[in-house]
Amino acid sequence: MRKHLLLLPSAFVVLALALTACGGSSDETGEVEDVIVASATANDPVNCTRLNTRRFNEQLAGESGEAAVEECEQEAEEEEGLDSVRVSEVEVDGSDATALVALSGGGFDGQTIEVALVKNGERWKMDEIVKFTKFDPKQLARAFEAQVAKHPGELSNRLTGCLVDAFAASSRTEAEELLLSGSSKALEDVIEACATRPSA
Repeated sequence: MRKHLLLLPSAFVVLALALTACGGSSDETGEVEDVIVASATANDPVNCTRLNTRRFNEQLAGESGEAAVEECEQEAEEEEGLDSVRVSEVEVDGSDATALVALSGGGFDGQTIEVALVKNGERWKMDEIVKFTKFDPKQLARAFEAQVAKHPGELSNRLTGCLVDAFAASSRTEAEELLLSGSSKALEDVIEACATRPSA
């Protein structure tokens, strides 16, 4: 199972709200906002290198190097963007920036995350999903189940149910380890535990 499955988006509707900047110029803030919105909503494979750093691709794909880029490009070709994103609390400090992003649609539906960006030459790029700042495990589980339903046959009903239960019971720290660590090990451990769990 692809780790990126939880990030599968559901519809391409861009919703960008006005920002209040804390540091940096309004131009820089607008550029940061544009990159976040485009990265979350546009399904163009070129964005995997134009808008994302290698670190960001590796975090989402659970792969290294070129394999992470290829995973990102495949997802971009196959899927659509999120329903909407709302960006707030943008802070620019030289060549670094952070922002909060509330997500609607996709596998992170209903969650708010903190993201970090870096400026590479004249272009801002997504560098890391830092953490959940608003975390609803039950909504995360529902979103995961909805995404799996759009891809019938990828997971068995038994495994899907077990994973839904695991996400619904997860703490913020556990969810961050599963989804944001850049490693697939934690998710593989959950899948293995689900596979060996006795049937009800």
